[in-house]
Amino acid sequence: MKKISFVIPCYRSEKTLPKVIEEINSKMKEMSDRYTYEIILVNDSSPDNTYGVIESLSKTQENIIGIDLAKNFGQHAALMAGFHYVTGDILVCLDDDGQTPADEVDKLLDAIEAGEDVAYAKYGHKKHSPFRNFGSWVNEKMLQFLLGKPKELFVSSYFAARRFVVDEMLKYDKNYPYVIGLVLRSTKHIVNVEVNHREREIGKSGYTFKKLITLWMNGFTAFSVTPLRISTYSGVILAAIGFIYGIYTIIKHFVVRQAPVGYASMMSALMFIGGMILLMLGMVGEYIGRMYIGVNNAPQYVIRNTTNGKKED
Repeated sequence: MKKISFVIPCYRSEKTLPKVIEEINSKMKEMSDRYTYEIILVNDSSPDNTYGVIESLSKTQENIIGIDLAKNFGQHAALMAGFHYVTGDILVCLDDDGQTPADEVDKLLDAIEAGEDVAYAKYGHKKHSPFRNFGSWVNEKMLQFLLGKPKELFVSSYFAARRFVVDEMLKYDKNYPYVIGLVLRSTKHIVNVEVNHREREIGKSGYTFKKLITLWMNGFTAFSVTPLRISTYSGVILAAIGFIYGIYTIIKHFVVRQAPVGYASMMSALMFIGGMILLMLGMVGEYIGRMYIGVNNAPQYVIRNTTNGKKED
């Protein structure tokens, strides 16, 4: 009999979390002849009583492990914290707001049992806000362009993975984790499974524009050098344009006896080139800054307290 490990990052979910746990319990009871399970709840320093709810749930269920982070480290760092407590054969990650249907986890598990390494939930129609949907679209394009994600593959926060994928992700001990990037570099045997997506019943998404930008920066600075290559190519192209324009100016001076003039055009060119240089320097600085923070051993997360759990070595 295989063991399933559910890992749920929690933030502002004191009202929604009990229902998610109830749904998991109900579904896993139906499959009790095939699986045992554990639930790992990671409180990402939520300002409400989320950890109090986690403690209450862990007192009623021995298979619930609660983890309380000392400050808000972000969803992906919270997931990594939970991964260190996983003891099951199959990992399942889902959200704490009830929008990802826990009662359809069997579809993901069936895909894993069929031989796939990772199964991502794919939604026919997402019930997120327009802002969140736009963020997801940008994230999809970034993954395709920077991390080589297949165009037909849809990635989401609801997925199942084999144990060896978890072990591979745990080898990444640097700060700024990006779980999707870790999955994509671990295996190519990834499939999509169609599931429903629900309307949010309580509260609103914890993802702000700032958090989405931070997530994207984590993705392409931690797992891709493509931005640096774009900077190099841009520099080469701009240098070539400048050289060609210089030749054009010389030829026009000797042929027409008049060099092109124009203060506005010159300043526009300088502003454009200067902006490109600053952009490239900023990108290089971002990489160097993250390397510097990594050298100083900045933690992925800091655990303040746990309930019912002993860390797996």
